[in-house]
Amino acid sequence: MSRLTGGDPSLLRRINSAVVLHALRGAGSPTLTDLTRITGLSRPTVEGVVEGLFEAGLVVEALPDESEARRQGRPARRFRFRAEAGHLLGVEIGPHRVSALLSGLDGRVTGAGSRTVSETAGADERLDQVRAVIADLLRRTGVARSSLRAVGVGSPGIVEADGTVRLGTALPGWTGLALGERLRRSFRCPVLVENDANAAAVAEHWKGAATESDDIVFVLAGLSPGAGSLIGGRLHRGFGGAAGEIGALHLLGRDVTPEHLLSTTGTPLEPLDEQAVAVVFAKARQADAEAQAAVERFLQRLVHDVAALALALDPELVVVGGWAAGLDGVLEPLRAELARYCLRPPRVTLSLLGEAAVATGALRLALDHVEEQLFAVEGAVTARR
Repeated sequence: MSRLTGGDPSLLRRINSAVVLHALRGAGSPTLTDLTRITGLSRPTVEGVVEGLFEAGLVVEALPDESEARRQGRPARRFRFRAEAGHLLGVEIGPHRVSALLSGLDGRVTGAGSRTVSETAGADERLDQVRAVIADLLRRTGVARSSLRAVGVGSPGIVEADGTVRLGTALPGWTGLALGERLRRSFRCPVLVENDANAAAVAEHWKGAATESDDIVFVLAGLSPGAGSLIGGRLHRGFGGAAGEIGALHLLGRDVTPEHLLSTTGTPLEPLDEQAVAVVFAKARQADAEAQAAVERFLQRLVHDVAALALALDPELVVVGGWAAGLDGVLEPLRAELARYCLRPPRVTLSLLGEAAVATGALRLALDHVEEQLFAVEGAVTARR
């Protein structure tokens, strides 16, 4: 710290600003005395930081509470963080729908919107639907596009740091798509693109089933399952962004795809035909022998895929999401297989965020970016290398 204070006063000011700003965001409407006590900084330092935050439009003076107003004398000045000073978007682009969440700078959701999209829609049509959902959401909430500070996007596929989808077999025309570049044309703020399972993992750690765990695996279960993982509370992408692509494990000596496993006719299902999958599971619940066998094959593949990832990462917790998470009987087979194969079986639970997981994680991605860039906060769980 002595080197910082002597050699880089601007960095020290940014650190002090970050400390005070976080105190303001978490303390409601504190006084200067409160902020001095919470941060451990001197009163002159806190006063200087608050003045700078005023000028930046991030802090305003709050009204005194009723008890203070009734007291004699002038009440101490109180301050609050202006979450409305900017806005964030979290966007999910999926096979069957696109959705968006809107928040202020505190990450609290203030609006949401979604649209159904055909699984056969091309990249241009799907992106048009994304823009339409966002435009409608901004219109309904009265938020100006110019107030957006960052946009996070969750998408299927292996995503490069610049937002290019290197490989994306779940959506037509997605492989090689410069998704980040295409979307940045619609905004004046940064657009950050992340793999959908990675985004969902971040969401569960932020607001879902994994808030108390730092070593987790989130399984986005479906015909082409994927997984996102946090190690020590930080998102693990792998060297090329392909960590967690468990949907490719069948290539390692197990050539039968999930579409074949769930077929009751010998003809494989269409890769994105979730309705056909629902029919198979419904028949299985009605004691149809062929459907029950198909479901058993599918669940065995899923639990073996997850077990392989658990063996490699040794997570504390595995969270299961995606449409398959709603299927009867997915948790117990998974727990049994992990107990069978893992030296230390992780806990297993269902997602608490459901369909909102990917968009919520994308929103957290945007929030992390704003905090890192504007508030000098280091160590964000989604920060790119």
